[in-house]
Amino acid sequence: MFEGLLQGVWALVLAGPVLVASVAATVFLVRRRVLAPAGRPDSSDQVFWDLFLGACVAVPAFLIPTLASPWTGLFLGAAGAAAGTAAYLGTPRYLARRAARQDLREQQAAHLAAAAAHDELMARWRRYELDPACIIDYPTLTDVRLPETSALIKAMRTADQLRTASHRGYPDAVNRLAASLTAAERVAGIPAEQA
Repeated sequence: MFEGLLQGVWALVLAGPVLVASVAATVFLVRRRVLAPAGRPDSSDQVFWDLFLGACVAVPAFLIPTLASPWTGLFLGAAGAAAGTAAYLGTPRYLARRAARQDLREQQAAHLAAAAAHDELMARWRRYELDPACIIDYPTLTDVRLPETSALIKAMRTADQLRTASHRGYPDAVNRLAASLTAAERVAGIPAEQA
């Protein structure tokens, strides 16, 4: 009796982690593929192979200890079911958190690129605003009565406001600022190579 109990404990210790890990990984992979955006041609084939490979590991990890000690099968079955349920329920939350982190990284990268472009545009604008020769040669760039210059000033204000708030619309605001500055330079008669 003691020997059978010892075999069952060893079977639980050795096969339990393998069974739990294989069931959880299989359920996670299948659920991830099912929840993935449609249109991927290899998705159904990959689901089959994920299930097949998971079963190749989980079934022996369950059957071999169960044949050695039947009560071990009850514990392994319960542990496998719990691992599968936890993986099934946890996969959407995990994928949502991962997508949110990826979105945040992309947003930060876009914000940094937009900030660099914004600095370049402001340096370009300051030349027209602070250089007396440019003010004399191109007075329309400081005349807010012109629609292009007025639009440029509004675009500058919007970009400045969104920059400090790390807003999603900041890259678009910088693009509008670039377009407004180019339009104002064109109306002022500044050659494209000098801008």
